[in-house]
Amino acid sequence: MAEITAALVKELREKTGAGMMDCKRALGETQGDLEGAVDWLRKKGLSAAAKKAGRVAAEGLVGVATRGRRGAMVEVNAETDFVARNDAFQQFVRTVTELALDTGDDIEALKAAAFPGSGRTVAEELTHMIATIGENMALRRARRIEVKDGIVLSYVHNALAPGLGKIGVLVALESTGDGEKLGALGKQLAMHVAAAKPDYLDVGAVDAAALERERDVLREQSRASGKPEAIIEKMVEGRLRKFYEDVVLLEQVYVIDGERRVGKVIEAAAKDLGTAVKVAGFARFALGEGIAREQGDFAAEVAAAVKPR
Repeated sequence: MAEITAALVKELREKTGAGMMDCKRALGETQGDLEGAVDWLRKKGLSAAAKKAGRVAAEGLVGVATRGRRGAMVEVNAETDFVARNDAFQQFVRTVTELALDTGDDIEALKAAAFPGSGRTVAEELTHMIATIGENMALRRARRIEVKDGIVLSYVHNALAPGLGKIGVLVALESTGDGEKLGALGKQLAMHVAAAKPDYLDVGAVDAAALERERDVLREQSRASGKPEAIIEKMVEGRLRKFYEDVVLLEQVYVIDGERRVGKVIEAAAKDLGTAVKVAGFARFALGEGIAREQGDFAAEVAAAVKPR
């Protein structure tokens, strides 16, 4: 029996694209025979995973989970919406979300974490899922939010299963007030974030470069009025308020009542609770946002399918 060295495992992994633990197991099953291990992986369907890696994966699921004063959210992508309804895929996303409560935002740390009950890491379990289900998949991103005092609320819009859907939100509230009332407020704020899609928590958090770009655009628009530069600058600052209302959470109109600003809602809640309430942070994941999707020509596909061979 050939010695199963790290170099041999690495060579098999490079040949097949299978996970490290799967390669080690294959070499063990074939007494260190490299070609035999390749065949073993092929028979198990594990070597096929690498061939799927280049295909666009923009569907899948967003998972959310909370534990105490901590919440986590992950996005796991697949090629088709059909996979999102697969029980094994849902359980994978659910488990990875729970692991993110400990690993935090570091996606590489999450991939390297041990996947419970499998003897594999999260990354290796994902490779195993790709081979088993037959679609390319990707663990795209993770986010964790926590507070010292208060509560972290999660919300999934149009949930496919508990804690799983296409839009996920986390909202963290810092307060020593009544937990039940904070929970109700946090849930409504999370629903607001899902609908209003803010980019920043408050005006101070707005990206300086983004703000300057907006100012430049507003200056050029205002100059069309022919007014003096001093007046134009005042016009620009006035119009920036509308920009803040679009992108800043505390400046947005609260979608729950359509009247108050979110900042005023927080002030009213603090008065009702008799103690300070602060939005410590929020996060919103929408499935597949920012991923360039392949645009197929359906007519061409049909023509190709019926073309005589």
